Amino acid sequence: MVYSSESEGDSLSMVVNQPRQEVAIDAPIVASCNDRIRPLLDAVDKLRHLMVMKEGIQLPTIVVVGDQSSGKSSVLESLAGISLPRGQGICTRVPLVMRLQHHQIPEPELYLEFNGKTVQTTESRISEAINLATDEIAGSGKGVSNTPLTLVVKKHGVPDLTMVDLPGITRVPVHGQPENIYEQIAGMIMEYIKPDESIILNVLSATVDFATCESIRMSQQVDKTGERTLAVVTKVDKAPEGLLEKVTADDVNVGLGYVCVRNRIGDESYEEARRKEAALFESHTLLSLIDKSIVGVPVLAQKLVQIQAAIIMKCLPEIVKKINDKLNSSLSEFNRLPQTFTSVAEAMTGFMQIIGASKESLRKIMLRGEFDEYPDEHRMHCTARLVEMLNQYSEELQNHSSSNLTRNFLMDEISVLDEAIKGIRLPNFLPHSAFIALLCKKVDSISSMPIGFVEEVWTYIEGVVIDVLMHHSDNYYQLQIATRRAGLNLMAKMKQQSLNWVMEIIQMEKLTDYTCNPEYLLESSQMMAKQDKFMAVVVNVWPPPSTINFDGLGEIEVGHLSEHKHAVPQAFDLKSRMTAYWKIVLRRLVDSLALHLQLSVHNLVDKELGTEIVNELMMNPHGGGGVEKLLGESPSVAGKREKLSRTIKLLRECKEVLARIMDDIATA
Repeated sequence: MVYSSESEGDSLSMVVNQPRQEVAIDAPIVASCNDRIRPLLDAVDKLRHLMVMKEGIQLPTIVVVGDQSSGKSSVLESLAGISLPRGQGICTRVPLVMRLQHHQIPEPELYLEFNGKTVQTTESRISEAINLATDEIAGSGKGVSNTPLTLVVKKHGVPDLTMVDLPGITRVPVHGQPENIYEQIAGMIMEYIKPDESIILNVLSATVDFATCESIRMSQQVDKTGERTLAVVTKVDKAPEGLLEKVTADDVNVGLGYVCVRNRIGDESYEEARRKEAALFESHTLLSLIDKSIVGVPVLAQKLVQIQAAIIMKCLPEIVKKINDKLNSSLSEFNRLPQTFTSVAEAMTGFMQIIGASKESLRKIMLRGEFDEYPDEHRMHCTARLVEMLNQYSEELQNHSSSNLTRNFLMDEISVLDEAIKGIRLPNFLPHSAFIALLCKKVDSISSMPIGFVEEVWTYIEGVVIDVLMHHSDNYYQLQIATRRAGLNLMAKMKQQSLNWVMEIIQMEKLTDYTCNPEYLLESSQMMAKQDKFMAVVVNVWPPPSTINFDGLGEIEVGHLSEHKHAVPQAFDLKSRMTAYWKIVLRRLVDSLALHLQLSVHNLVDKELGTEIVNELMMNPHGGGGVEKLLGESPSVAGKREKLSRTIKLLRECKEVLARIMDDIATA
């Protein structure tokens, strides 16, 4: 099966569709890639070396998976012509990125790349070098790590391949391994094989039922159709019976097909192992029946090279697009970061801009009623919320018991009059002191309400102001501290000013009874006009009624007034005046507070806020230099800037790598 697409072009078809050549055993394991494909492999390897996958950009990758003891390491050794670490338990404890490159020079070149460094090694010491590097990455125990280790093998005769070898799947931890070793390895494998760009090289032992292999189960989870799974069957000489049926029936849905191999045994040289492999599939009674197009390490190498070239050509345009999109997104995010200041003058300018922007936001939401900056945050729709609070305050004042005209009708007035009329004076005169005494009693009964309203309003305003200040200075932690402190101090002062003003208003209402509102005379006269009718019913009727239906007041109790007939006329007069005047007092306590708060908010935004913050700043002993310190970047912003800078640098390097490759392709 050839893995290709129509969009890959003639250059790809020339590579992946070329017929398999019969070669001598001592020739290279597979013909090396031509000059058009080799740069593509180098480009992808360069991108992988730049760690572009950490930026969420997947690269076409051949991922080698297999159950423990499936012969995975032997397959890789046969492809690379080198000896990998062997031993009990898990030998591969980190993702091993194997970059194989056909080398014209007879002397091989091998080196490891990990933790930002390069370590040269030799064929005889490669196992030791891998073990040392693995211990440095994953620790000297038997645990695993997801940090990759790259092995570069430049050697004559090896196929041009890049593969990622992952730890073998094991369910039972051995001594020294963590209890969740299976979950760790399974999670690592799934991370590598899940992307659509990954080709899964599933290593299976001929001695087991393929359907029971854990690696097959994992492959099927992410590649349900099998279109990107290639299976390698090892240990064919140990279980040749039924193998032909296994690889032709394909009960486990391996879309890219099977390749059966015989791995090197004992101290065999790789050339000797290839000769024995060829002889086995040529002469064995059962194994010779398997089609020659799916047997042998050279066939496996050729298939992998073709598949790798095809997937790279297929994915390359999308990789270019993703890198460009990610670069543009990172640049936009970087440009949105707050400005860095290099001088006191720049810092002072930035500081004034922040204060100006904060004040403009407060003007919009507290004075002009514009909510475009906080469309869905109803708490920040300040003018609407203040009106709601004012209306609720007014309603509570009107519904207070002091405004109830029917409860104990005239008794408060009679009680005050009984005390006020005791004096050496003419009878039937309504003393002014009685009106003031009654007024003071009523004002005292509601005095806590305007005070509570002021406290509630300024608590709300404080929250709005602090939120706006924090929003406009959110990139500068030290400035946030200073502006929050200044805002809280200012709110406390203005709140206390309003409380002092309200207490003065309350005292004024108790001290003097005055209004020029014509409604007072109109309402008091209308009620006094009903006095004779009221007296006729309450005083002159016998037996006196317990309740009457009084015009404008509804049903009221009057039975208790028979004991105070002498005071009823003056009490009714006092009631008429107080009823009319009390409405004006309550209205005044609402209107004056509304005007006061409006003026206070204007002063807060236009005068007090900027001055308070500047004063807070000037208290800094460093003077002007304090501004520069306040506008220093917060650790989170500095970290974000550094991370974005690294990302942009990396993506630009990747873009340059791909640009050169795309130019070469276009030229070709």
